[in-house]
Amino acid sequence: MKIKDFDEHLSDHHCIQLVPLFSDLSPDELAQVEEIVQHKKVKKGETVIQPSAEPLLTIVAKGSLKIYQISSTGKEQLLRVIEPGGYEGEKSIFGLVNKNLFGEALSDSTICFVRKSDFTELLLAKPQLSLRLLEMNAVKQNETEQQAKFLMMESVEMRLANYLLDLAKITDGSYVQIPMTLKDLSAFIGTTPETISRKLRLLEEKGLVEHYGKSFKILDYERLEDEYA
Repeated sequence: MKIKDFDEHLSDHHCIQLVPLFSDLSPDELAQVEEIVQHKKVKKGETVIQPSAEPLLTIVAKGSLKIYQISSTGKEQLLRVIEPGGYEGEKSIFGLVNKNLFGEALSDSTICFVRKSDFTELLLAKPQLSLRLLEMNAVKQNETEQQAKFLMMESVEMRLANYLLDLAKITDGSYVQIPMTLKDLSAFIGTTPETISRKLRLLEEKGLVEHYGKSFKILDYERLEDEYA
């Protein structure tokens, strides 16, 4: 993939400020980093990351991306959803060839790109970013392990309940918003949309959650945790 057709009106959009990786930089340093960033508006469903493409650090400034791979049976396996401030592509930046990783816009989005050569020079000039990158990659690894935990649970009901509990921990409240479609959620926890719908109805019948589209209210957090965590 070649970077092209960037919207010139985004030249003053400082997406770098959204990224925790660069949170410790001074305003002057942020401005320097912004000089190597290129921006692009993409449509919902557009592929942003694909195998054998040019190595890029891909940052979400607005909207969201789903990151997935194709299994040996040809099925799409969702790995994670990247929201504003999140990024992908650091492995290819460090020389690993992307053989089976895709990124697709879940909505109309604004994406920022940094080329491998520019990012390498940046890390050499600012070693503190390398340490910060290691910390953030550890967080991403933990998220991957969390998904593996979901897939090891025997029942879909348990996987779904634990996913909702984890969202509640992040938001620190009883209301949660699923950041993906029902199809993507089913792929993430290893089931089908029809099964997800049935299990959601079951949790509602038990008086554990209320369901409003992609928004949920956890009615009895302690009981949900006691029964499924």
